[in-house]
Amino acid sequence: MTAQTAPTDGSGQRQDHQNQDSGKAVDPTTVARQRWMSVLARTPRTTLEAEWTAQYGDVNWNHLREPQIGMVMVRGRAGGAGQRFNLGEMTVTRCAVTLSDGTVGHSYVKGRDRVQAQYAALFDAIMLRDGSASDFIDDLAKIQANAKRDHARKVAATKVDFFTLVRGEDE
Repeated sequence: MTAQTAPTDGSGQRQDHQNQDSGKAVDPTTVARQRWMSVLARTPRTTLEAEWTAQYGDVNWNHLREPQIGMVMVRGRAGGAGQRFNLGEMTVTRCAVTLSDGTVGHSYVKGRDRVQAQYAALFDAIMLRDGSASDFIDDLAKIQANAKRDHARKVAATKVDFFTLVRGEDE
């Protein structure tokens, strides 16, 4: 399995809504699911756990696939448009759950947190079932976008431009 970088609008959503490899348009529901799964994968476990307990604690579910830890090869592109290259391996945890009504949710999260992967899969299933967690996910996306913007500002404030000063010949 490979992960590839793609141009985004800051929320993790692809700008062009097309598959770069095939050039075919992507279904809007697929784009929406990619967005919420991306947000859930970046959300701390404690936040997911607290929201699940408060809003969906009475929902019955089972593991379809217990959380499993593995490795994926991360691929990148120089400048976002160059040739692909293998950047390195990354640890990920995956999980699949089934709600009592048969809705299946999946997740992949970076790192080794099995509980985070489980809650992300549960929220994926809730979003597929009825979309009732959309306000929660939108709030998380705003928080993540603000944090990213604040970090970019801090980095930009420390940017140093190097230049070469050429001195003329002394006569």
